[in-house]
Amino acid sequence: MTTAIRTRGLTKYYGGFLAVDGLDLEVHEGDVYGFLGANGSGKTTTVRMLLGLVLATSGTAEVLGRAMPGAAHDVLPEVGAMIEAPAAYPHLSGRANLALFDAMGRGSRRRGRAGRVDDALDRVGLGGVDGRPVRAYSLGMRQRLGLANALIRQPRLLVLDEPTNGLDPQGIRDIRALLLELNAAGTTVFVSSHLLLEIEQMCTRVGVLDRGRLVLQQHLDDLRSPTGRVVLRTRDVADARRLLDHRIDEAVGERIVVRDGDAAALAAELVAAGVRVDELVAERRSLEEIVLAATGAGSDTFARTSPVDAGGAPTGPTGVPA
Repeated sequence: MTTAIRTRGLTKYYGGFLAVDGLDLEVHEGDVYGFLGANGSGKTTTVRMLLGLVLATSGTAEVLGRAMPGAAHDVLPEVGAMIEAPAAYPHLSGRANLALFDAMGRGSRRRGRAGRVDDALDRVGLGGVDGRPVRAYSLGMRQRLGLANALIRQPRLLVLDEPTNGLDPQGIRDIRALLLELNAAGTTVFVSSHLLLEIEQMCTRVGVLDRGRLVLQQHLDDLRSPTGRVVLRTRDVADARRLLDHRIDEAVGERIVVRDGDAAALAAELVAAGVRVDELVAERRSLEEIVLAATGAGSDTFARTSPVDAGGAPTGPTGVPA
């Protein structure tokens, strides 16, 4: 299978501090890959090394089949990226910013530029924005503009660091739908985030970083395969508990977890005994449970629903930190 990103033993020290420890990433072309980790786990440092913005202490990185940072001149025109705070000249409008970003791109042509700018703005929901300067934009609007910049050259690979930061729930849904649409059209998407719910709803594969080390990398469907237990919800709790007795692993209120992998047979048994079944499903672990088990982290380490404005370094006009 062709790889969009591959690292081997990728390591970064800042002085005596080990930020990334022997990372072996494998992102396949066509993936929507969720790169998960708590704030400070080394995600942004990894992304910076992938794009040649930070030199690795040791190890190797390949992007679109080429060694980085050596091949950056050829590779980066095919990569759309947004790292930390979105890039923009604050005194210019969003449209003027995008036109400048496009003009600075290698191989970019003046012909058709206005159309490319309009299309990128439309795709991120900024098509109707007036000519106000970017300094008057909300955080969510700046985030959308950063995404438009990443999309303007129709990249083969999108590398996004916390792309839904600052967006309201509707904005998050819009960006999720856009990324899935781009992926369906052939773009590989690499999303670095600490928002478990967003990754769970969007990604095909995940990698989990914990204090600089990759502790998990697998297809999400495989990680969330049935556990072999069945979750029952019933109003007839006492009758269900008498019937199932020694097969019950957990029981809280009307929710009973049964040590029985055959949901259909269990449903038939309950109905035959006159037990009303409100819900009966195979148990699957949530991504939150999987990640917390892999990292040994507390439940407050990762966010599940709401983006957090973690700030970040200012960025230059190329869409990467200055």
